[in-house]
Amino acid sequence: MCTYLTEKVVLDGAGKGAAGWFRLTDGSVYVDHPTHARYTHTLNIDFLNPAEGPGARVAVELTEEAARALAAAITAALDHAPAGIASENQP
Repeated sequence: MCTYLTEKVVLDGAGKGAAGWFRLTDGSVYVDHPTHARYTHTLNIDFLNPAEGPGARVAVELTEEAARALAAAITAALDHAPAGIASENQP
């Protein structure tokens, strides 16, 4: 079932899409039908910069288990690094 609920997040980073590297400014996370994954529904993440056009997009389609594993891995990696090392306020 599609939730039609989209979580949006402001991003500050970079991604590599069809047109090469670009600055990431926006993200969307939602549960819906995937475009390429072999499942009926997936957790979909779009990383994009609308100002740079449709080529500035990276899309990810994950199962619930993979999405939770990714979220845990991100948290673990940040927890094991010195505080602030990857912050926007780096020394």
